[in-house]
Amino acid sequence: MRDEAAKRVELVFSLFDANGNGVLDSGDFDLMTGRVLEAAAASDDGAKDAIRAAFRRYWTTLATELDANGDGVISVEEFRPFVLDPDRFGPTVAEFAEALSALGDPDGDGLIERPLFVSLMTAIGFEEANIHALFDAFGPDADDRITVDTWAAGIKDYYAPDKAGIPGDRLVAAHAV
Repeated sequence: MRDEAAKRVELVFSLFDANGNGVLDSGDFDLMTGRVLEAAAASDDGAKDAIRAAFRRYWTTLATELDANGDGVISVEEFRPFVLDPDRFGPTVAEFAEALSALGDPDGDGLIERPLFVSLMTAIGFEEANIHALFDAFGPDADDRITVDTWAAGIKDYYAPDKAGIPGDRLVAAHAV
């Protein structure tokens, strides 16, 4: 695993530990889902249902694959090797990427405006300066929008263990706005 990917994994774990108890459990995903849905108030019910299902699948996949002792929690040690395994986690990441990026396009024009992107990423827990750096790295158009497909691909790349120098790497380092 590349060093950049390892840093991305650590950040994802810390963000998904929404209740801050040091492990991942189903309650973390409920909290995260609620925060994201609150930021996506303008999205339609189909998009909201899709992100709920994606978060639920994310947790179910982790619990099924990693909770060998059945205690209902996932430690960072259990999480690290699994989340960047495309064979084991790729379909879950793809579903999440498609659902989150679609949530950012409530008017269905295929474009995501910066303010909603920032709101959704802030709801997940990323630092605002890093969110803006990521959006800029996606190459927004003259109206400060990116495509849904660009964001979905960026999410998938974020979970790739062999990728470095990707836009998502901007989420793990401090950046000035």
